[in-house]
Amino acid sequence: MHQVFTLANLDQAVRQSKPARLAVLGFPVAHSASPQLHQPALDAFGIDASYIRLEVEPGELPNAFETMRKIGFIGCNVTVPHKFEAMACCTRVSKQAKLLGAVNTITFLEKETLGFNTDGPGFTHAIGEAFNTTLANIHTLILGAGGGAGQAIATQCALQHPSRLTLANRSLSKIDILADRLRQVSPKTVIQTIALDDPFLKDLCHEADLLVQTSSLGLKADDSPVIPANYFHPHLCAYDTIYEPAETKFLADARANGCRTDNGLSLLIHQGAIAFQHWFPDTDPLPYMRRALENCL
Repeated sequence: MHQVFTLANLDQAVRQSKPARLAVLGFPVAHSASPQLHQPALDAFGIDASYIRLEVEPGELPNAFETMRKIGFIGCNVTVPHKFEAMACCTRVSKQAKLLGAVNTITFLEKETLGFNTDGPGFTHAIGEAFNTTLANIHTLILGAGGGAGQAIATQCALQHPSRLTLANRSLSKIDILADRLRQVSPKTVIQTIALDDPFLKDLCHEADLLVQTSSLGLKADDSPVIPANYFHPHLCAYDTIYEPAETKFLADARANGCRTDNGLSLLIHQGAIAFQHWFPDTDPLPYMRRALENCL
């Protein structure tokens, strides 16, 4: 079982041989792979600090941030359910985080708390690396676009100003609101919304260049498929934000139909590297993070 600290025993983490100076905050947080991602990079650059898991209950985030700043933390990452509350706790939030609607990376200054979102930029890097393309040049169709990950990825796509973007979700209410907001971000992008059970979705999948699966379907072997297998077409690229298991049914069906595929491990690595560079500018942690996670997952 991974070690997890709380605010009640955070002082123990600071008194370790390598004092805790960075953390991932969540509730629960024991499952987080962030320490495996960041600690090897800290060690590689000779930084005398450890990166820990810190379990913080909802509503306790302001107290957690203040406590961490006082005892010398450099920053932290925040995960479910804190990404939205974290934004409200920041004194300054990057423009990109405001557009994405959530914060996942925090930097503590003496009197300020800075908020960033590395998920969107991390996704851009992951897609470029996996498929040798840019979001600006392709038609992306996002499955499960109403969820937190789907909305962040949809916003990142809109920020690249593609000619076309399609949002698919079980219910249309969330993504219709999202689409209206994204049309303000990229007025020239044709943004279409569609329900996952609409038969016309098959045609849209065949017209797209990239399918992105952002829901939790696929975490369990007996999960129902996100889309039928015949919705895939050989010219498509397929990306699943899930990385464990490494190949979900979505990716297996895509591969069987001749699609190029990749999973969320690349997103995890790239967003982590960008977060690390917020804390330690002019470093390149990517090779160390990639090696560490590929060895342990």
